[in-house]
Amino acid sequence: MAIAISGGIFIGATMFGGSSNMSSITKGYMKYKEILTHIDRDYVDTVNTEDLIDYSIEKMLEKLDPHTVYIPAKDLQMARAQLEGDFDGIGVEFNIFKDTVFVVAPIAGGPSETAGIRAGDKIVEVDGKPMVGKEVDNSTVFSRLRGPKGSKVKIGIKRGLANDLLNFTVTRNKIPTYSIDATYMIDNKTGYIKVNRFAANTYEEFKKAMNTLKNEGMQQLVLDLRGNPGGYMDRATNMADEFIAGNKLIVYTDGKESRYDSRVNAYINGVFEKGPVVVLIDEGSASASEIVAGALQDNDRALIVGRRSFGKGLVQAPIPLEDGSELRLTISRYYTPSGRSIQKPYTHEGEDEDYTMDVMKRYEHGELFHADSIKFNDSLKFQTVKGRTVYGGGGIMPDVFVPLDTSYNTKYLNKLVNANIIREYAFNYYTKNKAELEKMKFEDFKNNFAVTDQMMKDVVNNGTAAGAQFNELEYNRSKEFIRTQLKALIARSVWKSGSGSTGLNNEYYQVMSSNDEVYNQALNLFDRAAEIEKGKVAVK
Repeated sequence: MAIAISGGIFIGATMFGGSSNMSSITKGYMKYKEILTHIDRDYVDTVNTEDLIDYSIEKMLEKLDPHTVYIPAKDLQMARAQLEGDFDGIGVEFNIFKDTVFVVAPIAGGPSETAGIRAGDKIVEVDGKPMVGKEVDNSTVFSRLRGPKGSKVKIGIKRGLANDLLNFTVTRNKIPTYSIDATYMIDNKTGYIKVNRFAANTYEEFKKAMNTLKNEGMQQLVLDLRGNPGGYMDRATNMADEFIAGNKLIVYTDGKESRYDSRVNAYINGVFEKGPVVVLIDEGSASASEIVAGALQDNDRALIVGRRSFGKGLVQAPIPLEDGSELRLTISRYYTPSGRSIQKPYTHEGEDEDYTMDVMKRYEHGELFHADSIKFNDSLKFQTVKGRTVYGGGGIMPDVFVPLDTSYNTKYLNKLVNANIIREYAFNYYTKNKAELEKMKFEDFKNNFAVTDQMMKDVVNNGTAAGAQFNELEYNRSKEFIRTQLKALIARSVWKSGSGSTGLNNEYYQVMSSNDEVYNQALNLFDRAAEIEKGKVAVK
């Protein structure tokens, strides 16, 4: 059965057997029904009983684990959207800042780009109704902008500092979603693939990417799973199988009942079973990402580089309910081949602040900056196939730790990003210089194009006009990052490798890699990755 998440969902287990505690359940149900009847009939004020029911279910599930959740029918489409292969809509990436919906970028070749909507535009009206204010959230945007293919939606846009409203009529269409952000050769033998999720089409995209790189001469690979929150488990195990020879164990699950126990072994002739592999992970790599990293680490097939992963090792079954809502119930834990449960600790006492704020606590305790701040329990010590020591108890610990670089991250930079200043400037620069830029080859652009001081000054002035007050000290800290991102965003606009049916942003990531410490350290570690594959050394 397929297992998917947003962390990991076990698809197919929708019929549950009888319970040995049915008498207690029946008594509890009758008590709940009795109380709800009294509230509905006798309570002094008018109440929405559906809201009460949803709230009581949510609070009840908090007593279980952090990943068992109830999803009301009205929210189910949005909850499933990240794992769908495609959807019907207008095709924009957006963020919400100061109660306003900003277009981060129109999806290349999509309806919004065709209609003329640009990065930086503010969506303030939809079908004549305001789209601003505190009530605007992701759910609101999804419900009003998505719709059946062929249907039309009228969108009111505020652009730049102009006062006049621009009106666009956009015909919704099928919008593909992609799991692979980048696929390119770093040099004549090193390939790079960045995977952002494990969705419906991920494995097919991955196989295509691997075959492309092999045809271009790839002999070693950087697989980037940083920030990947997970998804369908079978896509993750299939991906791991492409690297693991024979019938070695990839992952297994263990639940209360034997029907939720499973073992997944390698079984195919993978496309890259020989050759050094470096896998990049961080605190945002969860669930299905951890299955891949754990399988490759435990089978001594890859060198893991970065920071400790999120630590989600619980498996959920999606159970459809009669009113169209859904219960995602934890039914098992998954384990890496060495026997590690990588689920981090949690309590059963309602909302667990330590669990919810775990990544922030790692930041505060210094774990993201110093490997020696991580304390492992010796009782959770395990061995890889070739005898290396690995630990369970909370995420995958990389073989090579690379600290988080926050030197460029300032409040001033965050203000520019949140107000969409950098993206908007890059798009406008591309529009004004399109003819000259499109004559260039990417290699020439990468090596020779420079973001000038005047361009940086223009960004600062645009930020000031949008309310991002200039701070010289913080600007100097963030300046080189801003330069790099401007160049990367211009490159993305020029080459638009995401157009058509690829979804790739190769040029963007190639430019941004110059500021990526984890990426750059990984390129110097292939000798160690090769030694692990051959079983010559134990990496500590």
